Amino acid sequence: MSLYTILLVSSVAVPLLLSFDNKLRFWQQWKYFFPAVFTIAAVYIFFDVLLTRDGVWGFNPRYHSSLVFLGLPLEEWLFFIVIPYASIFLHDALVLYFPKFKMTEKTTGFLTYGILIFLVLMIVFHTGKTYTVYIFTTVAVALLWSLTDKTNVISRFYATFLVILVPFIMMNAVLTGTFIDGEVVWYNHAENLNIRFLTIPIEDFGYAFSMILLGLLLREKLRNLY
Repeated sequence: MSLYTILLVSSVAVPLLLSFDNKLRFWQQWKYFFPAVFTIAAVYIFFDVLLTRDGVWGFNPRYHSSLVFLGLPLEEWLFFIVIPYASIFLHDALVLYFPKFKMTEKTTGFLTYGILIFLVLMIVFHTGKTYTVYIFTTVAVALLWSLTDKTNVISRFYATFLVILVPFIMMNAVLTGTFIDGEVVWYNHAENLNIRFLTIPIEDFGYAFSMILLGLLLREKLRNLY
């Protein structure tokens, strides 16, 4: 079993088992969750294929399986299902057991508009950095969508994301080479800001934020429709 596979299994094992918890009953969300996550995954995979082809990032064959499709190892395809599953499960658990764990409406608005202004400035001043522009654009799209969301998912997500960051950092640190020889995923730092936390490019935090938030927003949209 490849290291990348081990990381994915470790990330989703507990959330999957606890999906049948009598109080949380996350399995009952599957009919909304999977259509939402598959839709968001399709968008991210599309750009993943393009950016891998263009050398913005790539994968170390030493740490992934030999099954590769459109330039992406099997594990990378599964990443876009496994990580949102584990993250949204954790979000829902925190919302259920800690209902007051959220930002106030005023703080939420301040953060959202403040981040949007920051993102626009970063995109304008770093147009030559593909990964930076791509990720900051996806975060901006997610935040703009959140402004139209009547369920106000974003006020809770700002809080729960701080907790989600703990397992995210643990996994991504390994993926980017903090505890291993080399890395599972390598980056062309000419295409990003080359600012890292441990070995994690700062853009990866925006990647996780936008991918999970978009999944949450679309799930809520589907839940309200059906």
